[in-house]
Amino acid sequence: MTKLTHFNQNGEAHMVDVGSKTPTQREALTEGFIQMKPETLEMVLQGSHKKGDVLGIARIAGIMASKKTADLVPLCHPIPITHVDIRLEPEPENKRIRCETRVRTMAPTGVEMEALTATQVALLTIYDMCKAIDRGMRIEGVQLLEKSGGQSGTWVRER
Repeated sequence: MTKLTHFNQNGEAHMVDVGSKTPTQREALTEGFIQMKPETLEMVLQGSHKKGDVLGIARIAGIMASKKTADLVPLCHPIPITHVDIRLEPEPENKRIRCETRVRTMAPTGVEMEALTATQVALLTIYDMCKAIDRGMRIEGVQLLEKSGGQSGTWVRER
């Protein structure tokens, strides 16, 4: 088992020094879902929500959140994000919306946290906009699917 890098030799939390690492192209892909009542999903898809374009607003919120990850996660490095793509795909047969987020950077550390944060906030935004009619919505399955770049190379979740 490898050691946890966010703790020093005394067991104290610290920010990992990535200053000597060479910046490389890095990418992360995440997904998550928000389960809801069929009528809630239908309202979102029809665009009849009184607050506006739920999926469009959620997409923008996710993009913004990816850029603020270091402000939210204490030991996360602020990194230059070069691309964020958030896809919100309705799955009516499963009464849910799937969020897939891809984030890229050219940096000395990866973008897994930025992609996970973007996915979570996009889904939270959908919840926030629809909670008045469906408080029982459930966010689930938020996970890293793939990452590439850096010393550890490529990792792909077994499906």
